[in-house]
Amino acid sequence: MKYLHTMIRVQNLEKALHFFVDILGLKVSRKKEYPDGKFTLVFLTTGEEDLSEIELTYNWDQSEPYSIGRNFGHLAYEVDNIYDLCEKIQSMGVVINRPPRDGRMAFVRSPDSISIELLQKGNPLPPKEPWVSMPNSGEW
Repeated sequence: MKYLHTMIRVQNLEKALHFFVDILGLKVSRKKEYPDGKFTLVFLTTGEEDLSEIELTYNWDQSEPYSIGRNFGHLAYEVDNIYDLCEKIQSMGVVINRPPRDGRMAFVRSPDSISIELLQKGNPLPPKEPWVSMPNSGEW
């Protein structure tokens, strides 16, 4: 058995792609529109050897936000420098819901409120401001 992908339904494809591609740095591996079914699928990867994917499903006629439940859990990515990445994505308007106070872990949310866990590669970085003093914001 081989793990293939995790599917996320998104209400606004452009906002979702901006978040996952422009902000988090994922890469579109393929995209296909299905006019008969009125939906678009976009697959994203990290571009690394492990080609596990996220599938963004955009249903063209979905006008109401999808219900949000914490039962989905979260997506997790290992990052080279958690402080640098959090600073970068915060400067792009993303709220850091759980700051990397411990130099190891942070959480943010996509435009569709999907929790994204960011984990420091290797050992945690030494605690550093402003992250140590930053409170949690919302849920993750």
